[in-house]
Amino acid sequence: MSNIPTSYNSNSGPHNTNLGPYQFNQIPPGQLPGSLKQDANSNNPVPQSGFNNQPNHYNQSANSSPAFNHSMMMPPSQPSLQSSPIRPPMKPLTNQNPIQNMQNIPSSSAHPHPMYNSNPSSYPPNQPPRQINDNAPPLIPSSQYQPLMNGPPPISKPSINQYPPSSVFGPPPTNMQPPVNPINQRPPLPMASASPLTSQANAPFSSSMTGPPRNSPLIPPMNAPMTGPNIVGPPLGPPRNNTVNGPPMPGPPLTTMPGHEQPKNQMSGPSSLPMMPMAQQIRPPSSQPMPQPPSMGYTAPPVNNMSGPQSLPTGPLPPMGQAMPGPPGARSNMQNRYPQMPPSNFQQQSMSQGMPPQGIPQGIAPQGIPQGMPPQGIPQGMPPQGIPQGMPPPGPQMQSQNRMPGLTQQMGQLSVTQQGFDQLWGHQMVDLMQCKHILSEYPEDPPEIRLGPQFADAPNCSPEIFRCTINRIPESNSLLQKSRLPLGILIHPFKDLNHLPVIQCTTIVRCRACRTYINPFVYFVDAKRWKCNLCYRVNDLPEEFQYDPVSKSYGDPTRRPEIKSATIEFIAPSEYMLRPPQPAVYLFLFDVSQIARESGYLRIVCDVLKSNLEQLPGDARTQIGFICYDAHIHYYLMSDDLTKPKEMTVLDIDEVFLPSPESLLVNLGEHREMVRELLALLPDRFAAPGAPASALGAALQAAYKLMAPTGGRITVFQTCLPNIGPGALQSREDPNARSSKDVQHLSPATDFYKRLALDCSGAQVAVDLFLLSSQYCDLATLSGMSKFSAGTVYHMPVFLGARAWQAAKLAALLARYLTRKIGFEAVMRVRCTRGISIHTFHGNFFVRSTDLLSLPNVSPDAGFGMQLAIDESLGDLQHACFQAALLYTSSKGERRIRVHTMAIPIANTLPDVLHAADQHCIVGLLSKMAVDRCVSASMAEAREALMTVAVDVLGAARLAHSLPAGPAAPALFAPRALRLLPLYLLALLKTKALRTGTSTRLDERVAAMCELKCLPLAQLLRLVYPDLYPIHTLAQYVQRDDDEQLPHPPRMQLTSERINLNGAYLLDDGETMMIYVCNAVSPAFLSEVFGVTAFSQLPDEAMSIPKLENDGNELLHAFIEKLNDDRPYPSNIVVFRDNSPTRSRFTERLIEDRVESAFSYYEFLQHIKTQVK
Repeated sequence: MSNIPTSYNSNSGPHNTNLGPYQFNQIPPGQLPGSLKQDANSNNPVPQSGFNNQPNHYNQSANSSPAFNHSMMMPPSQPSLQSSPIRPPMKPLTNQNPIQNMQNIPSSSAHPHPMYNSNPSSYPPNQPPRQINDNAPPLIPSSQYQPLMNGPPPISKPSINQYPPSSVFGPPPTNMQPPVNPINQRPPLPMASASPLTSQANAPFSSSMTGPPRNSPLIPPMNAPMTGPNIVGPPLGPPRNNTVNGPPMPGPPLTTMPGHEQPKNQMSGPSSLPMMPMAQQIRPPSSQPMPQPPSMGYTAPPVNNMSGPQSLPTGPLPPMGQAMPGPPGARSNMQNRYPQMPPSNFQQQSMSQGMPPQGIPQGIAPQGIPQGMPPQGIPQGMPPQGIPQGMPPPGPQMQSQNRMPGLTQQMGQLSVTQQGFDQLWGHQMVDLMQCKHILSEYPEDPPEIRLGPQFADAPNCSPEIFRCTINRIPESNSLLQKSRLPLGILIHPFKDLNHLPVIQCTTIVRCRACRTYINPFVYFVDAKRWKCNLCYRVNDLPEEFQYDPVSKSYGDPTRRPEIKSATIEFIAPSEYMLRPPQPAVYLFLFDVSQIARESGYLRIVCDVLKSNLEQLPGDARTQIGFICYDAHIHYYLMSDDLTKPKEMTVLDIDEVFLPSPESLLVNLGEHREMVRELLALLPDRFAAPGAPASALGAALQAAYKLMAPTGGRITVFQTCLPNIGPGALQSREDPNARSSKDVQHLSPATDFYKRLALDCSGAQVAVDLFLLSSQYCDLATLSGMSKFSAGTVYHMPVFLGARAWQAAKLAALLARYLTRKIGFEAVMRVRCTRGISIHTFHGNFFVRSTDLLSLPNVSPDAGFGMQLAIDESLGDLQHACFQAALLYTSSKGERRIRVHTMAIPIANTLPDVLHAADQHCIVGLLSKMAVDRCVSASMAEAREALMTVAVDVLGAARLAHSLPAGPAAPALFAPRALRLLPLYLLALLKTKALRTGTSTRLDERVAAMCELKCLPLAQLLRLVYPDLYPIHTLAQYVQRDDDEQLPHPPRMQLTSERINLNGAYLLDDGETMMIYVCNAVSPAFLSEVFGVTAFSQLPDEAMSIPKLENDGNELLHAFIEKLNDDRPYPSNIVVFRDNSPTRSRFTERLIEDRVESAFSYYEFLQHIKTQVK
């Protein structure tokens, strides 16, 4: 058993008296190992005691999580509010026709069968809604909170170049998007006396930002020509504070605008602009003529001529109703910080009519403009300083803008000046009601984390591994509560990586106080001392650390791999282990009851095992064993004195014992042929009819006794409800209640399997469950064996081995399972910057102490989530850091430590927090919180809490920007960073795990919940909102990729109006690729791809695509292979005709359409708009 670090066993903080239904620290001592592992990161011995003697401060998320701040789960820090203070209880729209309430409901006439848009909307019941943060204070407009500078005011100093050091003192690169100031001191801008602006339709944006937002009033109409040259604006400067926790860097004195007094100790304008005279920062190129006042048109500047901030787009956007076309010609500048990500491609087409021109109107005195900007207007002929690229200088046409007809009130309080600076700071708002096609056509890069100048070039952890819901941490808990955003992190700690630095050294450098591993974000006081970036203690550097293993020389410690990579792996020295690393031990439990024999799964599993025995992870010590069970338990002995396997059957299942333990687990290398012989005999041995009984509980008890001395992995194959012996269950599902809104029996019927899992976890044994059921098996209870032992649940409903596609899916899944990397006897801890703490964990594990997760097995396909709390003010910090350390034993018997470190800047204003949200990460965390709420409370409360999230977040954004709201407001504005949140929340409500009103088997619902809890973020998002591609036009999107011609078709929104009669479409949810062929598709396409001459020749449902020797067929197969490259095993393929009886499997995934029991996307937005107050 591995040695646990001292810091892993620390118990800090008050005891939590609100433990859930299970007290983990009260397990009988007889069920736990006899001694505690010695501290893996210290040489100090620890007292001999069981790990369960320590108080458990947190509830296990699977049964008693305080997700959504449910009462009686965690003691609230503030009085609990039962409903959101920003709106009244949800009520149905009874005073108007639902059809009239839909302003721009898309027509479904493009589809051969009109769907979903005929029934009136069904609104939630009239009851006070629950919210995700019940203890949050009322929302207050952001204007009441004045941003303060960290430290004393700036001191006058000669101007220097403060651009990010791409070269140390050289000029800034023209195409690099510089980091945003992590302390965005933005004083509130006064509302100028401009007339209200016309309401404009909005369009989605990609992270590469190639065009201005369509809701910006700074965009002129497209029908007038653009005059004058493109003005090159400055890149956003880095933060001025250049120390870890000290005062800010000295800078030039601040000046005020004429007629306006500068507030003391506050910065003017966007803090991302350097505080130096503008004449030094921004100059038009000498070769350019003096800019002329623009006319009412707008011409996009060249894509690659962008030197301004990333938030300034450089091209037009598509009009309403048009999709975003193909990939762009350039990618973002994330390649130097993150691993290569899919390109953020979309090019925008043309803008809609009526957009007001860009610029700042004359006569308006914009407060908060940095030094050097003219306070009022810009005379003609003068170089317009301070205007970023793509913004033409103002001219006389701006005077006519305020007299434009058709002005509305939703933007009346925003001046052109404020809109311009919102765009400059990246605070764009999107009108969700008008932006019909909000989803970008190509995957977007994750939001980039921009740190201060000191760490601008430091390598941050890849967002595929470590991700936070907010990319600028609020400086206080009150600011977090005002934002209404959930604060948490998602981590994929054991992800398969191609380039992972591995270090073997005698001393692993760690902080003496908090045990943080040295990382790229520490501060080197000098060549021999470093300051911890989590607790700020100064530590000494060992002499060995000054040696660079690459150059094999002594020198600068920043050359070390630990400082150059945010993800690194150490080979742990001997003090990190108390016993020799355990061998790889695999035990397989096969259900051989009557239902199991009829399913035919055993032959498939045995064949896959035989073909993958050599690929099982392990070394010369690898062991393997097999147990079968029906009404009795069948053991298989493979000792040295036997020439073939010997079966021993134990009839007594109430008092389980092992007949010959030394012969049940055998060395795989020494008995490989005997194992092959056994796997060949088992399918025939249990081919005849058998007893209709399954003693799963007794078999698990026997497996635990067999594995406890060494640890390892138990793999269970179950096909029916265990009905005899220990852990016997009875059916609880009511088939008539599968579509009920009140879903019952989501919690376990007995704690037998949970208690067994805790025993296994203490013995470093994980239990994985393959449920190949043809009837109800009570997965809600059986899944406990995997939840608390860090195992995994795999569910294949209505399995029958005679179906070729199901057999192929099981074979592919099992082959991946058997051959993937595995870590044994692992523990993981996530450390946070002082002032931030973790209060809830989500995933499959056991919480051994306050923040130590016990993972008997760790898999590269497992993800975890953590909810964070801000306990102290972070206002004096530049950034917060998180570090996850995973200590595990590799299958080769090495003790290793994998460390991931992530740094995130601090925000001190509400707009900065909202516009730094990571909407994908938020959905990933909310899905895990909702699953726990379903188990601890009810399905109705979980669904209501998800809808409340959308209402609260958009309400916070309304207050932050002082926008109108309510039923009378024609617009529903959302920050650009959160524009997809309502869409994803609606999709989450329509998943199999959380949907109501649609017939759903209970086991399938619970299996979907298990996936939401444990899947990594990329797979989870694909499950929640599948990708839809047109495949009848693949040839139009072929691009060269790595010397290969591959199609890159755009994604389509999941609505029937995008389905054309003459098309064919592929819907990919990660598990299955569904191909939907419409009846008017071209006969040439049918012949080329499917080898048939007419639509009627297609089968109702096909499970494969034939391979033909033509371009169209090869192109489709290449596209499917490309989609399968980024997932653990290939997805199934199902082909439907649009008149097939099973076509509903495809149409029910069109999430944006209305179904009888759920909103359409537009109705969902209307419902949210009426609730936002």
